[in-house]
Amino acid sequence: MQFPSPLIQGTLIKRYKRFLADITLDSGEEVTTHCANSGSMLGLKEEGSKVWVTKIPDESKRKFRYDWHLIQIPGSTERVGINTSWPNHLVEEALKAKSITPLTSYHNYKREVKYGQQNSRIDFLLTEENLPDCYVEIKNVTLKIDNTLQFPDSVTARGTKHLEELIHMKDLGHRAVVLYIAQRTDAPFFKVADHIDPTYAKISILAKEKGVEFYCYTCDINDEEIKIAAPLLIKG
Repeated sequence: MQFPSPLIQGTLIKRYKRFLADITLDSGEEVTTHCANSGSMLGLKEEGSKVWVTKIPDESKRKFRYDWHLIQIPGSTERVGINTSWPNHLVEEALKAKSITPLTSYHNYKREVKYGQQNSRIDFLLTEENLPDCYVEIKNVTLKIDNTLQFPDSVTARGTKHLEELIHMKDLGHRAVVLYIAQRTDAPFFKVADHIDPTYAKISILAKEKGVEFYCYTCDINDEEIKIAAPLLIKG
């Protein structure tokens, strides 16, 4: 996925009110940016970190003229994508390119389809003649602890609800998949963060026992684009 406009480098002053961050651009200008991430961003909001933003076109009527997209981990060269709107777009590109191996048998998909028992919408519904319908829920991963990427980075009742819905679809004879998209490449493993959300962890174990499939893919990031790269080994 190409970035919407050239990346502009700066330094994080602070992130606040969930969707806002103050940043000093390398030009010296201090700006307030939109932060497209409502999560805790644990480990990704250290003041003084190097960050990258894009500028909104001048004709836009938006109040905040910049979007924050990347942060560099202090003491590392690793850049991490913080924009939670990206993973669904990245998965759509990967589905078209047949680069997510467990899903390559499907050639048709729809996005944001209503399903389940709790007024939910599935991120992707994959269909193919002579194959069971495949319900795919996408989760964004940014948290790293030691050598392992983890999800969630805060308690997620919504995430638990999605697991329950996928269990129900599996019980109905469909295929059900949780696809974690990690916007970083600096760890070889993924696991559910049971110390952060024990309830989500408990339901994820039940989901695996019921046949729900779990996968995690990293993303490669450069100055022009971000794209899905390689699968990670899942612990537990």
